[in-house]
Amino acid sequence: MQKQSPLLRIWSWGKNEHSGLICAILSAFVGVALGMLPYFAAAQIIIKMMAGEREVSVYLPWLGIGLAGYAARTILYNMALSMSHKATFAILRTIRQKILEKLPKLPLGTVMDMSSGKMKQIIVDQVDSMETTLAHLFPEMTANIAGPLLILIYLFVLDWRMALLSLVSIPVGMAFMMSVMGNYSRDYEGAVWKTQEMNSTIVEYISGIEVIKAFNQGKASYAKFTDRVRANAVYYYNWMKRCQFGTSMGYAVVPATLITILPAGWLLYRNGSLPVETFITVIILSLGIAGPLLAVMNFVDTLAQVGTTVAAVDELLEAEEQQHGDGNAHIQGTDIELSHVSFGYHEDKGILHDVSLFFPEGSMTALVGPSGSGKSTIAKLIAGFWDVKDGTVSIGGVDEKKIPLKTLYDKVAFVSQDNYLFDESVRENIRMGNLSATDQEVEAAAKAAGCDEFIRTLEKGYETKVGEGGAHLSGGERQRIAIARAMLKDAPVVILDEATAYIDPENEAVIQKAIAKLVKGKHPSGISGCRSAETRKTVIVIAHRLSTIKDADNIVVVKDGRIEAAGKHEELRKSCPLYEAMWQAHIGTKDGDAA
Repeated sequence: MQKQSPLLRIWSWGKNEHSGLICAILSAFVGVALGMLPYFAAAQIIIKMMAGEREVSVYLPWLGIGLAGYAARTILYNMALSMSHKATFAILRTIRQKILEKLPKLPLGTVMDMSSGKMKQIIVDQVDSMETTLAHLFPEMTANIAGPLLILIYLFVLDWRMALLSLVSIPVGMAFMMSVMGNYSRDYEGAVWKTQEMNSTIVEYISGIEVIKAFNQGKASYAKFTDRVRANAVYYYNWMKRCQFGTSMGYAVVPATLITILPAGWLLYRNGSLPVETFITVIILSLGIAGPLLAVMNFVDTLAQVGTTVAAVDELLEAEEQQHGDGNAHIQGTDIELSHVSFGYHEDKGILHDVSLFFPEGSMTALVGPSGSGKSTIAKLIAGFWDVKDGTVSIGGVDEKKIPLKTLYDKVAFVSQDNYLFDESVRENIRMGNLSATDQEVEAAAKAAGCDEFIRTLEKGYETKVGEGGAHLSGGERQRIAIARAMLKDAPVVILDEATAYIDPENEAVIQKAIAKLVKGKHPSGISGCRSAETRKTVIVIAHRLSTIKDADNIVVVKDGRIEAAGKHEELRKSCPLYEAMWQAHIGTKDGDAA
């Protein structure tokens, strides 16, 4: 399917604003037509002055016509701009709404893989950059094309020879302009990528400033930051330098209509084939051709920018969505099954290969294995971060693709080792797990997650703001709040992806007890009002500290995207060399720490 041009794409996004844009175009067109009156009036005044007319009353009507034309053009132009700006802001709002409506429909993993710098560049900067172009494009470009066209038509009516002479400088100047514009779209796209790289590096530098300082990597990290900023500046400098000659020549040559009209017109006048009135009118009117055409060339310039922005927006809006059922899925229990699942984030690189697993309802299953083996991928597929194309993932006997995303997300509580906290109070961050929870239930969940004690030591206790991303808290504190949030959610499926990685052994023991209660169907700390208080939860744990999962109902060893072995702790120590090696390495690490 052939893609629409950028303008047609914007036109389709702004279908509710078509009437406003059409009114703006018509107002601008009429304004331009009336704006020609001062030129006619000036020509008539000059002709009468050359004829020796001295009566002021003869000039007054023409002065009135010129003034009226100028006033009408000004009023209609401002009306057109007002209408086009209103329509433009509505279109930009629609574009942003479409993006924000699209993001929840994309695989969560896809959204998480996008850098925040790129997302900010598209949604804020690039969409904003279209405002000036769109607000002025429809009325002004129409007017700037219509004005010279009307003048040329009238010049051809007056004298076709002079009309042709008035056009000589325009194609020459445009040729210089086009020498610059030929590669503009590619150059602007490159500028966008350079800016996105710079933005991503800035965000990364600011977000990682604590690590940079802790490991004394300020020089290297700042060098990367400055290199990207300098590369961005150099790119723009070289681009503008390449454009300078062609642009300057274009702006110098296009307006030079008199360079042909004056000498040729003088000769025709001397030969008696051109009346002086026509000659003067042509001189005056020709001065109104070049300016609007140069303004049109500015729009050709910015249209390339709009094209790049539209392509970036379309990349988001046309991204593959998760296709899930929208009806009632009859989920029986919380048994989870992966059947012959193969998956890769990129088509050329598979992560999982023909994986089949079964997680019984009310069980605790641990996924272990070397880094990069595919453990987290299995967990994220169960949580619905991505949809599988090869094989099936089912909950309660129902293929996840037939379960509405809202229902699926409601069934699963997912806690990773890197959890995002909002710049709100501790209480509200925990309450994100269940917005209807009472303060008492929030605090009970915090106690169950082993974070009540440290929360009460904060300056404002539960009302303390955590900062953007939880920047005011330690990694372990952020994780415990995230676990409390998951406990408050009270979902029947709980996935802990290295959720205790940053937690000290004392609080880890508290959380392990809470998890054990979850599996047995008892909500920790007696949190009331839970929808599944009598339901045994299906818990999936990913952990590198094997001592924390040795009592799991089932331990699955994953290696290179395949299931290496599965069983109880003691069974695997005897039957799986990889697990035994991991266990010995873990015991050795613990002994080393103790020493």
